[in-house]
Amino acid sequence: MTYDWIVYVCLAGGVATGLVAGVFLTFSDFMMKSLTDIAGAHGLSAMQAINRRVYGSLFLGLFFAMTVVSAFLIPYAALVLSGAAATWIAVGGGIYVAGVFVVTVAVNVPMNKKLDRLKDPLDGDAYWLRYAARWTRWNHVRTAAAAGASICLVMGAFAVGAA
Repeated sequence: MTYDWIVYVCLAGGVATGLVAGVFLTFSDFMMKSLTDIAGAHGLSAMQAINRRVYGSLFLGLFFAMTVVSAFLIPYAALVLSGAAATWIAVGGGIYVAGVFVVTVAVNVPMNKKLDRLKDPLDGDAYWLRYAARWTRWNHVRTAAAAGASICLVMGAFAVGAA
C-alpha cells in the first residue's frame, strides 16, 4: 500500500502543530498563573527572560515551519485535492495561519516587545497584571487554533489515505 507524500506531510504537520499547541497550553494552563502569583517585578522579569529565550528555540522553528507548511497546504488542498481531504487540510492550514501566526504577530509579539521595554518596576507593576490577563486570553486562542489545526491535518491525512 502506498500513500501520497501529502499524507506524511499532514501527519508530520499534525504532530508539529500538536507540539506548538502543547507549549501554548502550558502557558494558558499554569505558567502565566504562576508568573502572576510572583510579586510584580519578579513575574515581569521572568516573563521578559522567557520572551528573550524563545528566539532561537526549537519551538520557534516549529512555529515558523508550520506557518510555511500551512500557507502551502491551503492552496494545494484547494487546487489539487477534493472532498473531505481538501476540506480538512485547507481548514487546518487556515486555522493555523489565522489563529496561531496572525494572532501571535498582531497581538502577543507587540505585547511582548512593550513588556521588554519596561525598566521601571513601578511602571511594570501597573502594566504586568493587565498584560498577563490580555496575553493569556489571546494565548487561549492560539492554543485552540493550534490544537484544531493539528486535528484537521491528521483527519486530512486519513481522508487522503482513505481515498
